[in-house]
Amino acid sequence: MREGQAYQKAISHNHTAKNFHIFPVWNREKPYIKPHPLMAEKVEEDQPLTPSGRLFLQPLMNQVINCALGADYPIDLDCVKTQIQNSIMLKHPRFCSLMVRDSSGREHWRKTQVDVDRHLIIRHHSLSNDPSVSDEDAINNYMADLSFSSPLPTDKPLWELHVLAAHNAVVFRVHHALGDGISLMSMLLSCCRKVDDPAQLPTIGGVGAASLVPRRWSVWTLMKVVWFTLVSILEFVLRLLWLRDKTTVLSGGSGLELWPRQLATARFRLDDMKTVKRALADSTINDVLFGVISIGFSRYLDIRSSTAPQEGDQITGLAMVNLRPQSGLQDLSKLMDSDSGTPWGNKFGIILLPVHYHRESSDPLQFVRRAKAMIHRKKLSLEAPFSHTLLDWITSLFGAKLTSILNYRIVCNTTFTISNIVGPREQVTLAGHPVKYIRVTSSSLPHAITMHMLSYAGVADMQILVAKEVIPDPKVLAKCFEDALLEMKQAAEAAIKSQGTCQ
Repeated sequence: MREGQAYQKAISHNHTAKNFHIFPVWNREKPYIKPHPLMAEKVEEDQPLTPSGRLFLQPLMNQVINCALGADYPIDLDCVKTQIQNSIMLKHPRFCSLMVRDSSGREHWRKTQVDVDRHLIIRHHSLSNDPSVSDEDAINNYMADLSFSSPLPTDKPLWELHVLAAHNAVVFRVHHALGDGISLMSMLLSCCRKVDDPAQLPTIGGVGAASLVPRRWSVWTLMKVVWFTLVSILEFVLRLLWLRDKTTVLSGGSGLELWPRQLATARFRLDDMKTVKRALADSTINDVLFGVISIGFSRYLDIRSSTAPQEGDQITGLAMVNLRPQSGLQDLSKLMDSDSGTPWGNKFGIILLPVHYHRESSDPLQFVRRAKAMIHRKKLSLEAPFSHTLLDWITSLFGAKLTSILNYRIVCNTTFTISNIVGPREQVTLAGHPVKYIRVTSSSLPHAITMHMLSYAGVADMQILVAKEVIPDPKVLAKCFEDALLEMKQAAEAAIKSQGTCQ
């Protein structure tokens, strides 16, 4: 009876409900709605969530993506509201649907009428009473608080836009069940235009995930694919069950997702990363990034650890890998076409990425060489599609609750999460406002450290979300990463100059 009342209450908010007679007939799957005999329209049926979408709604893995966009001058609220009302976002069914559960507890999307005003949260006053706190710190503190204490309400579609008027910024919040970072960033950029040519969409470039499929196949390549896949799958399964990293000052664990968070930003120039990349044949931006992370973690452990870590100690990260045929950001029209082969939603796999502690080295490029060798092995394995298929299969057969428990275990048994998304090459405008930066983070996990990097207009900003009781000084860690890249750049320039002299 309470389910029927709840359903009728939800329908009362839908403007199309006046066209139907609702009868008190309750089916186990969903209520029966009989169209009015004078109406020729068909009732749009509820759509079931994908296995990945169901996973992200579980209490243990409830994930919200928070994206901050800054401007150089005050935000025009009317322009922002008009942009939302006219955007392709409100034509996408996921952004116009409530998440509802039927009598058996299975989740569905149910179309509803969107009231944009309910999705706008306006903060007119400064986020801090201390005038010495910069806009960047104030916004980071705000996003850190959102990451562990503010889930999205389920009585409206699962997105919000927080306008921080005093700081010339907005924070776009979207539930991970609506889509992954690739889908959501593709949609965001479809609403943007180039600053120097307002009629043109942004040009995508910078930091992108390379394809994991080998370009050339041979018997030897096939043997390596089989071997690296078996090794990766074995470690993945062991991590799901019991294998975990050695405890360090960076370690998290069960329950840590409920601890207060801090957020710091590490900034990298893409030209610096490309300089390092050029110094090492066939290397990628991702190789450079993991070299930076390896040096940065090693330096931070030297600073914070009361006992010296052992040479080669492993720190394992989780990374999300895009499984669509096209790497990087996608054509939005194809994402919204269910028959295109590049569907909207959460289409990614999980891979384990180990980095190792190493003491001070005279050659910082050695860290990149190690990262390159590790990432090459991952590219030759089928770990990412295996993890995606395995977790979807478990969800379909046994339910999302078991899958969330397994995901939670693998997070508890590793040390950090990292994601890396490409952004536009040039500065863009959104609702007529030139965008100063784009930064992304997400809800907290049992990890003590979560890192999300996004490139924009020649700069890659990495948002470092930490449990403040475990890592009380995230700005120190950010500085370790930034200094690592500068040292690698100097070594790369010397190596390039030496190569030129030899030639």
